[in-house]
Amino acid sequence: MKKIKLDIVGLSYSQTQSGAYALVLGEVSGRRRLPIIIGGFEAQAIAIEIEKMTPSRPLTHDLFKSFAQNYHIDVQEVIIYNLVDGIFYAKLMCSDGKKTTEIDARTSDAIALAVRFECPIYTYEFILASAGIVIEGNDFVFLENIDAPAAEEKTPPAAPVTESYTSLTIDELRDKLVHAIAEEAYEKAARIRDELSRRKSS
Repeated sequence: MKKIKLDIVGLSYSQTQSGAYALVLGEVSGRRRLPIIIGGFEAQAIAIEIEKMTPSRPLTHDLFKSFAQNYHIDVQEVIIYNLVDGIFYAKLMCSDGKKTTEIDARTSDAIALAVRFECPIYTYEFILASAGIVIEGNDFVFLENIDAPAAEEKTPPAAPVTESYTSLTIDELRDKLVHAIAEEAYEKAARIRDELSRRKSS
C-alpha cells in the first residue's frame, strides 16, 4: 500500500471537548487535512518540541528519546495505519541499525515522538479518503493557545455546548462543512464529517 506523507499544519484548543486539542495533519503534496483530537499533555509535548522550548525537567517523550538513543535505537518513521470507529491507530518504525521493529502507539504519542526524532509521518489513502477534509487556499501553520504545562490542581475550563447535527439534512450538513473548512474550524469540520459518514453507513 502506498504511503502518503503528512506534516503538522495546525494545533489549537478543541472547541467542544474540555482539555482536548485539535491536531491537524496535512497532506504534503495535496490539499487534504486530517484532524485528530488529542489530549492536553500530548498537545503540549508536540508544541514544546515544535517551538524548541526546553522544559525544566524531561517530559515522558523526551525520556523515551533519551532512552532510545542511549541504546542506539532510532525512530525512522511514524505510520497512521488504521481508523476504526473514529480512533486512529499508529505505529513507530524503529531500528537499531540491524533490525527494524514495529511498535504500536497512540497517534498523539507517535507524533510527539516523530517531532523529537525528526522523522516523517505517513498514512494511507483509505484513511485520508474516509477521514480527510479537502481545503482551498494556501498552506498555513498555526500554534494557538499552547501554554506551559498546567498544574494538576487547576480546574479545567468548562466545556462549551456541543452543536448537534442530527436534526440537519445532508445538504445542510454539507453546507456547514464548507463553511467550517473556510473558517479553518477543522475540529468542527471533523464532527460534521463524522455525522455525514454515520448517515452514509446507516
